[in-house]
Amino acid sequence: MSKSLELKKHLRRGNVYRRSELEQWSNSVDRHIGELIGNGTLEKVGPSLYYYPKQNVFGKEPPSNKALVGKYLKDGKFLITSYNHYNKLGLGTTQLYNSLIVYNHSKSGEVKLGNKVFIFRKKGDFPAEPSKEYLVIDLVNNLSELAEDQPAVLERVQQALPNLNAKALRTTLQRYGTAKTRKILGSGTFKSV
Repeated sequence: MSKSLELKKHLRRGNVYRRSELEQWSNSVDRHIGELIGNGTLEKVGPSLYYYPKQNVFGKEPPSNKALVGKYLKDGKFLITSYNHYNKLGLGTTQLYNSLIVYNHSKSGEVKLGNKVFIFRKKGDFPAEPSKEYLVIDLVNNLSELAEDQPAVLERVQQALPNLNAKALRTTLQRYGTAKTRKILGSGTFKSV
């Protein structure tokens, strides 16, 4: 049995692996990875990241964003979001963006993982899952980066404040808002809880 097939025995379909993880099953990991990529068993999906694709009736399934980012960061503490999420808030944002934003504690920069572009941003704090209030705060935090009519969006945000949960919005604003966002929204009118 070839050594690359020996390595393949340890792989599970649908998993993303770091090169360092594969070293434990191979004494010549780069050569064996090359062979497995050559025969279609593995796909290189990022720097030192490899994916053993799951098959379905339509062909190969891509790896999940969570699996890719988790292996890349070597950490489970991150939030994957997108400027596209702001469109669900009904505040007049309509643009579509191709990249995903990853808030995390360790890396920053733009990286292509799989066939997607991830923009990594170091942040001290972020929620496990984004609430509506968090998305409003995040929208104002990132307003200068959006391809939108910024004054109009900000006006709609101010008009929407009374319809949001005031307690949750205040807490979210203090925890996740930038100084500029706190200044802009701090004087907003919140409905009483």
